[in-house]
Amino acid sequence: MNTQPVAILGMGMTDMSRRDLSPDAMAHQAVSEALGDAGIEAHQLTLVVFSNAMAGRLCDQGCIRGQSFLRKSGLGDVPVINVDNSCAGGTSAVHLGTMAARANDGPVLVVGVEKMWTGDRAATLAGIEDGLPADYRADMHARFPTGDSPGGSTLMRLNDVWARQYMDERGGTTEQMASAAVKARRHASVNPLAQIHQTVTLEEVLESPQVAGVLTRLMCSSFTDGAAALVLSGPGGGAPSAAPRIIGSVARSGNGEIDYHDRLQRTSDAAWESFGFGPADVDVVELHDATSAEELYALESLGFFGPGEAGPATLAGTTAIGAKGLTVNPSGGLVGRGHPLGATGIAQIVELATHLSGRGGPRQVDGARLGVAINTGGIIEGDAAYVGIHAVAAGS
Repeated sequence: MNTQPVAILGMGMTDMSRRDLSPDAMAHQAVSEALGDAGIEAHQLTLVVFSNAMAGRLCDQGCIRGQSFLRKSGLGDVPVINVDNSCAGGTSAVHLGTMAARANDGPVLVVGVEKMWTGDRAATLAGIEDGLPADYRADMHARFPTGDSPGGSTLMRLNDVWARQYMDERGGTTEQMASAAVKARRHASVNPLAQIHQTVTLEEVLESPQVAGVLTRLMCSSFTDGAAALVLSGPGGGAPSAAPRIIGSVARSGNGEIDYHDRLQRTSDAAWESFGFGPADVDVVELHDATSAEELYALESLGFFGPGEAGPATLAGTTAIGAKGLTVNPSGGLVGRGHPLGATGIAQIVELATHLSGRGGPRQVDGARLGVAINTGGIIEGDAAYVGIHAVAAGS
């Protein structure tokens, strides 16, 4: 496997608290910022990898989404490849962009955009559920009728099953889950591009409206409009030595043979072996916390904590910015920063690169030298359809 580092020349991201921008306006903004940060012109790119999940259902753009949404970005005849991988479209695009950057002589642009707020909640929920095979989706609807869920979300009912499993098998508590939500929103409150800027208390999280079972509204990620972009350069691209670098990219797809969290463990085991370091070496992680309960379960499945240890550690504040040890989701994660499906995996890399280059401002993770991003997408019979893990290191 080619393990040559790929430099992050530039990055850009939209304000995820806004709902008034079109997909093309968000894409153009993120791309313009990334190109400006990299100091290059659009026509100098050798490839664009564009990620989006829901424009076919919500924005009347079923195909050629990148070409359509980037018409004002001055790309000329630069080739555009479109990626749709549900919630993992962003990390899938970064995986492809990393491989392309290693092979190309010029820079590669990776961009993701998602417009989820259209005024039609049912359509957005249906678009999210497009990340399930059609037959499994029908089975899920029969098993978890949305009428039984105050939030109307079949997938949140599945997340409640996992949350209860975490509680039953690992001793997790609703207070621990709520503490992860409190941390997420506190981190997001100092992230100027986050969707959520209001801090909350443990009691407010626990007393907020029920979404599904033990999961309350403030424990769950929300519909988010947003875009994120990266400009990547391979070994021969002449990147400055101070630029953060993607030093590892591992991807796996599930097929329904094992449980979601077992898939996380298998993929992370492969990632640690490929990267040549382990979870104890990581300073900062951006992970896929579709719910606050999932943050705790994922931290243990990925090897950052032993079984039953992530909840107490989070409740004690040891995973927060400024604490000693691993910092978890300084962006606010999916719960705080937001979860624009096709852009999330790219936004995670943007956040890591921000800290590894010392540009984090009031949320800076001091001394961060090594970060890891984990993004998942789609569910097949309780298994993750795709898991992408990237390792990012600070420049010299």
